[in-house]
Parts: sequence; C-alpha cells; structure tokens
Amino acid sequence: MGREFLGLFDEWAESYDKSVAGVDPQYKAVFENYDEILHQVSKGSYGNVLEFGVGTGNLTGKLLEWGYDVTGIEPSKEMRQKALAKYPELSLYEGDFLEYPQDNISVHTIVSTYAFHHLTDEEKEKALTQFKKFHPTMRKIVFADTVFETDQHKQAMVKQAENKGFSDLAEDLQREYYTTIPEMQRIFTSAGFHVTFEQMNDFVWLITAVRKSDSAITN
Repeated sequence: MGREFLGLFDEWAESYDKSVAGVDPQYKAVFENYDEILHQVSKGSYGNVLEFGVGTGNLTGKLLEWGYDVTGIEPSKEMRQKALAKYPELSLYEGDFLEYPQDNISVHTIVSTYAFHHLTDEEKEKALTQFKKFHPTMRKIVFADTVFETDQHKQAMVKQAENKGFSDLAEDLQREYYTTIPEMQRIFTSAGFHVTFEQMNDFVWLITAVRKSDSAITN
C-alpha cells in the first residue's frame, strides 16, 4: 500500500520542492507542466476535497486557493511537517490510500498527484472500491500520475532513461507500480467509475473519474 516507500518519502521531503521545479535533470520531464497539472486537478474538483499523498502541500495550496474544504492524508512524517509549515490550519492526518481516518470526513471529490502508482494494481482497485463504500457522498476522483500507454512504452522510457545516464529515474520506473492506460481503465471501470485520460507530459496523465450513476457531473 505504498508503505514500503516511506523511507524514500522522508528522505525526499527536504528537496521535493526543488525536484518539482525541475532542478533535478533526471526528473525534469516527469514534472514538466507541474503547475498546470496542479491547476487542472484543482479545476476538476468540487465541494469537500480529500487529498491523498499531500507531500509538501503543493496541490493543497492550489485547492485552498480555489476555496475548497481540504482534508489531507500523508504517510510520511517529514512530508507532513513540510505541508503543515505552509498551511498550519490544514486538517492533515497520517495514513495512505487504504488505511486512514474516515470518521467525520464528508467528501465530494478525492484527489491525488504523483502518488497512486505507489499501489499495486490490485491495491488500486481495492482503494477505489473502499472509497465508494466509506464515502457515499463522493462523486468524483481526479488524479494525476505517471501512466504508460503500453508495457512496451514503459520499457522504452526505462531504456531512454538508462541511455541518458538517468539511473535514479530508470530504477524508479522499474521499482514502483506504474501501470498502463488499458489497465487503469479496467481498474476504474471494475470499481464502478466512468474514467477519462488526458496526457499532461511524457509521463503524467490527468485521470478524471465519476461514479457510473453520476456520469453527468462535469465540474
């Protein structure tokens, strides 16, 4: 459920904001159009928002600017400290996509950026099913994450990273649970959602899903 990467999150907390700004050449393409990605996730949200993988609070800030009531979930203590330093009044809890406090949380939209890939495909489907069960008022999910069109495309990107000498990126692409568009389509559909995909850069796609009974929602 992503907890196996917790040490990496803690280590990355200090330099994460520099990474998303494109300072690290290995991850520059991954975070290309970062502000626009955050904007599109925020724009696609509505009502009370539950954010998973808050990190240092970059998406959180955008959501708050839009006037949403935000509740955050983040497994890394170091990341939580960074986020709370920016937004001391934020309702922020320790947890992950599968295990988190659920009492007294009214949710209309669930959002996340650069985090869903920490789950295996089986865990992704379990998380979506739990969202519907635990949050009956939730109608929409807006994620942005690294997804590949095919397994062959993924392997090509790994090879490209290796050829550029980007060993950290190549290792990351093989270590974590990055999936494909067809598999993500299956996961959301099986869990009872209509889902669409919009490519934001060479790695990241905007994933927008609504409950099948609420497919008319277009916020």
